[in-house]
Amino acid sequence: MEKRTQGRLVCVQTTLDDPQAARSFAKGLVEAGLAACVHITVIGSVYRWQGAVEEGEEQLLTIKTLAEKVDALEAHMRAHHPYDEPEFIVLPVDRASAGYSAWVAESVV
Repeated sequence: MEKRTQGRLVCVQTTLDDPQAARSFAKGLVEAGLAACVHITVIGSVYRWQGAVEEGEEQLLTIKTLAEKVDALEAHMRAHHPYDEPEFIVLPVDRASAGYSAWVAESVV
């Protein structure tokens, strides 16, 4: 059974280039109550940085949280993320199961 989340449940994306740093960063978000869960996926990236085209392997973090935590999550990221300009993209969740939505709400403090 699915339920409209009315914008409460969101996914935030960021990347890190070091697998250990990604796990540590993800754990810090969950421990701080800013995320219920963080998925870490290894990806290849091609991007422009300081005028040059770069390629590399990164860790994509998909952070499950609530919309009301986004400002605090962004502040945490600015304070703890190692990148000069980290990716910070908030994706709305249109639908999610009632049980999953409840778990996220209970897990984010």
